[in-house]
Amino acid sequence: MASATDPLAPLLDLEGVADAVESARAAVDEVHRHPANRRGWAATAAEASVRAARASAALDGGSPALPEDADVEDPVLAGALRVAEALGPLLSTWERAPLQALARLHVLAAADLVEDVDSLGRPSIEDHGGRLDLLARLLTGATSVPAPVLVAVVHGELLALRPFAVANGVVARAATRLTVIGTGLDAKGLIVPEVAAFRAGPRYAALAQAFAEGGAEALREWVLFNCEAIEAGAREAKGIADATAG
Repeated sequence: MASATDPLAPLLDLEGVADAVESARAAVDEVHRHPANRRGWAATAAEASVRAARASAALDGGSPALPEDADVEDPVLAGALRVAEALGPLLSTWERAPLQALARLHVLAAADLVEDVDSLGRPSIEDHGGRLDLLARLLTGATSVPAPVLVAVVHGELLALRPFAVANGVVARAATRLTVIGTGLDAKGLIVPEVAAFRAGPRYAALAQAFAEGGAEALREWVLFNCEAIEAGAREAKGIADATAG
């Protein structure tokens, strides 16, 4: 239960949020109980990671198509795949020093997108009133809201702040995925909410923009959308598990 001094506690009082949180948690728990995920979750998690990277790249204007050979020419997709491979090793850094992890995510995501390598991993000087630092504090213990709410805030804040010159979407969704895993909501990394965001089309961008502009209703809609995406990501995970089991 979030305390009265928790900066994110008011989000729990928004209409529909508590029920959406419980529904999202239940969907993730159910997919973790799938037989394929009890025995061979590493394989299903690996497929989920690739699908997440492809969807995230497509949302940033990259190609979601994997080439038949190993040479990925699209720079956005190549960056998203590098990021996906690094999430496991980066998890402990994300939990301890999230801004350091963000910098590493950007180096991986944007390596093929910038000419000035010195800009890699460096957020813009303007910190929007210290919101990156506040986000880091939330991730390291300044809030006790349920995981789906924290996931939504991380996702929305990084899309809104756009702290880097390029690849902000891929970085934001990777950070969101780290939060999903690190909070224990989906510790094995089985769900694929990125696919739900991609399938949402213009609605995803519109809700993210509304979140950035602020207002209680926009915050509520964004949290609800993220809970919906978690549920849809769990359905995607079930499909992966069913195919593996079959």
